Amino acid sequence: MHDVLSRVVEAPAASLARIDGAARRLGTPCGDGEMAWRVWGKGRPLVLLHGGSGSWRHWARNVEALAVDRMVVCPDLPGLGESAMPPPAESPAPVAALVRQGLAAVIGADTTYDLCGFSFGSLLAGHIAAEAGPELRSVTLVGAGALGLPRQITPLVKVRSEVGEARVAAHRHNLASLMFADPAAIDPLALAIQEANSVAARFRSRGFASTTSLKDAIARCTAPVALLYGERDAIAWPEVELRFAALREVQPTAWTGVIPGAGHWVAYEAAASFNALLADMLRRRLGD
Repeated sequence: MHDVLSRVVEAPAASLARIDGAARRLGTPCGDGEMAWRVWGKGRPLVLLHGGSGSWRHWARNVEALAVDRMVVCPDLPGLGESAMPPPAESPAPVAALVRQGLAAVIGADTTYDLCGFSFGSLLAGHIAAEAGPELRSVTLVGAGALGLPRQITPLVKVRSEVGEARVAAHRHNLASLMFADPAAIDPLALAIQEANSVAARFRSRGFASTTSLKDAIARCTAPVALLYGERDAIAWPEVELRFAALREVQPTAWTGVIPGAGHWVAYEAAASFNALLADMLRRRLGD
């Protein structure tokens, strides 16, 4: 590995290793292998589903804070991170069903839980919510697409063939284009997470974002629904309010929120605000 890339990846490695080392590890069936799950803390489960081409690391700045009084449950979604590829699927529904089945094995089929999904994870969260019963207390969608609205163009560059400084520059470009509102906030930990996620990503989910799949699924949800965006989310800005309106067409009582100054990866870029807003929303709406 080129020296520059080595330094970028290795500098925050101790932080990620510490967080990972504190988790309990489990596996559930997924395709020809297993889905990898990590669990931190104790209490009522809060399930976090990461974004496309991601892994549990998308929540690296959230799990410790949220696990103070919750059991935080994070899978690597099928075909991403350490999880095996799912069987071929034409829609997100079969993938969501795999996650829901795995979750029941991890926390118990009758255990009540709150669900929060980011980007592609919000799409799967919507499909899980559509089939869930009273065990689902709430679903929070973060940076969601697939609401039937055009998404902004976010030009990305190919990373896989790059090495060294060019690879770091490609990661930084893609994070600035899609994930962050402020390029200055792209720190070594974010670059290391992007590198690890990119290397492990096999399942391609981006094609689902331009559909109505989430809107159609979340219409069948009976649990309280919330939708959050960073104010400068690249897939929604400057039309965040149109996304709120689209959600309210099928969930009129949905709670909505915006975190000022943050981009698509709001849970990382504005971690303290995101953690506080999510906890406050659950407390005020559900009595936690």
